[in-house]
Amino acid sequence: MTASAELEIRLRRAAFNRALADADLAAIGPILAPDAVLVTGTDSAVIAGRKAQLLAWKREFSSATRTLYTRTPETITVSPIEPIALEHGHWQGIASGSGQTLAAGTYAAKWRLAGRSWVIEAEIYLTLA
Repeated sequence: MTASAELEIRLRRAAFNRALADADLAAIGPILAPDAVLVTGTDSAVIAGRKAQLLAWKREFSSATRTLYTRTPETITVSPIEPIALEHGHWQGIASGSGQTLAAGTYAAKWRLAGRSWVIEAEIYLTLA
């Protein structure tokens, strides 16, 4: 399960990044668990639940000064005893108009196999730049 699970999670992360770039809320929803939790990098704001996260992304997508966020996984550790995994990597936010990096850092994401799809249960971000 480990190699295929890691590949599936990497593909789901790539799909999430594409959905963010395309401002595609319909594509983001299925990648988030219903009770997904996100802790932001700068002020540690907690965004709890899929609906709350989709509302936050909707606001971000409608902003005149939109920031394009990407997450780049470095490692994915799949549990050998439970259908869960932990992803570590780097993230960055780039100004859509200028391409200037506005913020960047590291993150961790916990994934769970729900049915036949991996979903994000929790993400925590650390702003370093």
